[in-house]
This record gives sequence, structure tokens and C-alpha cells, in this order.
Amino acid sequence: MSVTILQKYLPEGSMPFLKKWFGEHYMHIKITRGRNSKLGDYRKMPDNSHQITVNSTLQPQLFFFVLTHELAHLLAFDTSGRSISPHGPQWKNLFREMLLESIEVYSEDLKPIILKFSRTPKANFMASPELVRYFHIEDYQDETNFVDDLNLQDKFMYRKQTYIIEQKLKKNYLCMNLNNGKKYIFKPLARVEKTS
Repeated sequence: MSVTILQKYLPEGSMPFLKKWFGEHYMHIKITRGRNSKLGDYRKMPDNSHQITVNSTLQPQLFFFVLTHELAHLLAFDTSGRSISPHGPQWKNLFREMLLESIEVYSEDLKPIILKFSRTPKANFMASPELVRYFHIEDYQDETNFVDDLNLQDKFMYRKQTYIIEQKLKKNYLCMNLNNGKKYIFKPLARVEKTS
């Protein structure tokens, strides 16, 4: 893919960092349609080249963040060997360094969130409520909430079933399905429709 094509998905000022990180590596960067299952992906190909995919639907700052995450995989494997854990300490340290090095690319209101995230980088974007909220501002609608935004004993609809929040666990929520009486664990960033 041409760097010029890639540039239209990126925030201003990000290309110098990418050129430095790309270095001499030969890679295919594929811009994909929006995928619900993942924002990006990294693979080492049989011919020893590298393939990175990133969703085309991401806002420029999130696109850059995801691309940085995937590039950190490439660079961690390159420097430490293929036997390391994909999201182990080598990847975390490298991703942290890359985020801090490129912090100027992010807007002023996003910088504190990126700095906080960089202290202990998570493998999954969804594990950072602040980042998820920041990049889904335009998706907020009156009828949808994160479970984390509700209170104990609030009722909500999820996939046409009614639930009540019974208990907050360490990170998740224990909720009872009022249709069948069974209890289910909900992640804090599950999107639901509050009913009371």
C-alpha cells in the first residue's frame, strides 16, 4: 500500500513516527472494512514479510493508536524472537515507548488518557473504559448505556431480554435475567438499553 493512501486515515504529524518504526521492514498494510471482532491484526507471513490490518472506519487518532499497537507486535517479535508471548512484557514495554514517543500526535483531551493507558498497556482496546468512551462519543444515544453507567437494581434490556443488576464484582457485573431467572456476568462496557 502506498504511504500516500495510508496518510488519509492518519492524524496530522503521525507519518514521521511511522516511517521511523517501519524502518527496513517489508510489510503489507491492509485497510479493511469495519469488523466488530477486532480493530486491527498483525501476522507474520510464510515469506517472512509482515501483514497488518486496520479497520477503515476508525477515527484518525484511533487508527494511529491501533496501527501503533500492531507495529509493536512486529517490532517485539523482531527484537526478541518468535517465542515471546504476543502481549507479554516485551510487547508492553515497546508499545508503551511508542505511545510516549508519539504522544504529540494525540489531541490535548486525549493525551491524559493515552498517558494513563501507557502505564500498563492492555492487549485489548476494550479493556480501557476511558479509551472506549472517548472514541464512541458519537455513538451515544439516549436509549443506550454502558452497564458501568447504571446503578445496582437498575433494569435494562439486552438482546430482547430484561435484566436487573444485582452485584458489582471486581470488574464485571452480576445480573439476573428476569425472563428465565438465571444469572449472567456482564462486562462494564456492554451496551444495553436502560428500562428503569
